Amino acid sequence: MIQRIQTLWLLFASALAFATLKISFFSGNIIVENVKQFQHFTAMGNIFLMILTVVVALGSLIAIFLFKNRKLQMRIASGMMVLSIVNLVLYYLQTKNFIPSDWSFDLTSLLAIAIPFFLFFATRGIYKDAKLLRSVDRLR
Repeated sequence: MIQRIQTLWLLFASALAFATLKISFFSGNIIVENVKQFQHFTAMGNIFLMILTVVVALGSLIAIFLFKNRKLQMRIASGMMVLSIVNLVLYYLQTKNFIPSDWSFDLTSLLAIAIPFFLFFATRGIYKDAKLLRSVDRLR
């Protein structure tokens, strides 16, 4: 399980997804009750983003333990990759709630952007592992 590289990619993706619950994606000024306030936006700022982030994190974590069923593991990793891209789009759409010229992406937003890449590398590792096992089965 841990000796396969896709396990590490899935673990990194899961850890980063859990981290984005508390680490800000962008920050800026927002108008609350006619008062301009500076806020950091995290996944906890929107219920749908929070649920989607937790699903991506748990799905990546669950996929680690499906190493005996590579087909299902690859499907779950691919699905989590798509969900993490949707998650990034939803983050971006939340910028519309902030004053247009008074917000900026934080450096920690790179963590959220790295999640789909880690899941892509995990999917690629799972595919290579399955391909290797098919070729070994042919030799028997």
